[in-house]
Amino acid sequence: MLTKRVGEWFEIQVPKDWAGKTIEDVLKNIWSVPKQMLHQLRMEQGVKLKGEAKPWSTTLTHNDKLQVHLFRDEDFGVQPEYVPDLHILFEDDHLLIVNKPPGMDTHPNEEGQLGTLANAVAYHFQMNGVQTKVRHIHRLDHDTTGAVIFAKHKLASAILDRRLEKREIKRTYLALVHGIIKQKMGTIEAAIGRDRHHPTRRRVSPTGQKAITTFKVLQTLPNKKMTLVELELLTGRTHQIRVHMSHFGHPLVGDSLYGGQLIVQRQALHAARIRLEHPFTNEKIMCEAPFLDSPPIFEKIVV
Repeated sequence: MLTKRVGEWFEIQVPKDWAGKTIEDVLKNIWSVPKQMLHQLRMEQGVKLKGEAKPWSTTLTHNDKLQVHLFRDEDFGVQPEYVPDLHILFEDDHLLIVNKPPGMDTHPNEEGQLGTLANAVAYHFQMNGVQTKVRHIHRLDHDTTGAVIFAKHKLASAILDRRLEKREIKRTYLALVHGIIKQKMGTIEAAIGRDRHHPTRRRVSPTGQKAITTFKVLQTLPNKKMTLVELELLTGRTHQIRVHMSHFGHPLVGDSLYGGQLIVQRQALHAARIRLEHPFTNEKIMCEAPFLDSPPIFEKIVV
């Protein structure tokens, strides 16, 4: 699908499978543009066909040029802050995927907080002349490393949020856990709720939210009494992998909150791979996030 940015406008060459559809079909059914944004586009004549504002009932023809006013200047929402060696895995006009280092929040948790990945992304945007709100699509814990997606405008954010909710964005994690897991693969299904006795901890609770994690054993380390596992989330609960692996009897190495031993400087959890379909071009995107720890905590691991 041929697309390009032209100033504040996104231009797309109508593909064959859109021929016969109306402008409204594309906005409402293909992109599922949120109601508030639909209203704004309608009021501001923010959609054009071949450079002219047309009724949204107009039928599209193959190779027509459809233009949508997507790239609007916005406040970053967080203070830009230079962070050396921001590790970018993928970037275009619509999204940014960054490899988060350890010991960093994904976004500020209080007004004016600095030192987060969002602050670093705002600085990156500022240096590249991109004046848009910093929108994270998902987050990682302070001490978890790996791939995080940011949307670069409102519509990309809405589409990616919906795809995350439908589990169409696949995130694969690697974790070092205590003990030797005998089975090669499995599924942990156990609802997760807040721990009434601790402000940040979660626990398995029958009254909690549904939570499902799949795991596969990649490597056993008998001398260290550890196992390297690959995990995928079928739901997205706070601390899900950490809670589930602890409940399973194999807490993460370094995760003292859930029973792991502090033999490394953080919980040994890394968002290693992310797979998704591009929200506009349908290109398949797959990003591998290399380990960033120094000294390494996934040392001599064969993946």
